[in-house]
Amino acid sequence: MGRNNEAVVRTLLDRHGRTYAAQAGIRLRNTPAPLYQLLVLSLLLSARIRADTAVAAARALFAAGMRDARRMAEATWQQRVDALGEGGYRRYDERTSTQLGDGAELLLERYGGDLRRLREGTDPEKLLREFPGIGPTGVNIFLREAQALWPEFSPYLDRKALDGAERLGLPTSPRRLASLVEAADLPRLAAGLVRTALDERMAEKVRTEASA
Repeated sequence: MGRNNEAVVRTLLDRHGRTYAAQAGIRLRNTPAPLYQLLVLSLLLSARIRADTAVAAARALFAAGMRDARRMAEATWQQRVDALGEGGYRRYDERTSTQLGDGAELLLERYGGDLRRLREGTDPEKLLREFPGIGPTGVNIFLREAQALWPEFSPYLDRKALDGAERLGLPTSPRRLASLVEAADLPRLAAGLVRTALDERMAEKVRTEASA
């Protein structure tokens, strides 16, 4: 069983282990701009919309220059709407434009544009939820992706990731899952498990390839 788990995880990482941050073109480091970009991506992925659409919207915002809190705050509401629309994020574009603007202002005023200062608080998860549009789902997304940078939250494998693990026949204990990969690969494992939770056929393909 142990060897089978390792084979399933290897296959999952090889085929579907790209993080959502990487997919959005974010070079994730523990510095203000990439962390802010991850916060934006987490907001976009929280909506009831296809993940690929959310990722495309994030890439469009960043391509339009809105890569840090100051530039997001300085952009007009319409510029944000236009970038979201270019990424196909039309159903929620107006509300999301407002949330992005308000969230950027909050980050600048409270933390000087640097989410690392939020990390120093007594309850970073609660503080993240104070950003407009970031609820429990957004916090889960942010910390799944950031856990290699903020190891005090590792292993961060939320209910969605554990649903994916169950589909693959893997352990559903975060610590047992984490033991199957290097710490640096936990965000990739989490992303692959979430994709599996969202696509039953993907789980079947991974299991089949792992057993070949």
